[in-house]
Amino acid sequence: MDITMIYYLVPALIMFCCGVYGFITRRNMIAMLISLELMLNAVDINFVVFNRYLFPGQMEGMFFTLFAIAIAAAETAISIAIIINVYRSVKNVKVDDLTEMKN
Repeated sequence: MDITMIYYLVPALIMFCCGVYGFITRRNMIAMLISLELMLNAVDINFVVFNRYLFPGQMEGMFFTLFAIAIAAAETAISIAIIINVYRSVKNVKVDDLTEMKN
């Protein structure tokens, strides 16, 4: 049995759609960050799959995915630091309550 691209692209699409849904519907910054990371992981899966099937002997998609994972880790660390500082000042991490910080 030959595994085609569709077996990889459908779970990546489901992951991406779940991430978009979670990002739009959640008001907690931590949940929004998790949804954003879910979308980034789905994109990384697509990079690897398209590289594997379109250019089988080359590794550019895999190296690009490694860089994307490193950038996502740095983005997560910075986001968590911002969320911790927001929590210290507002005592809440809901996006709707952050209008108090404008004053």
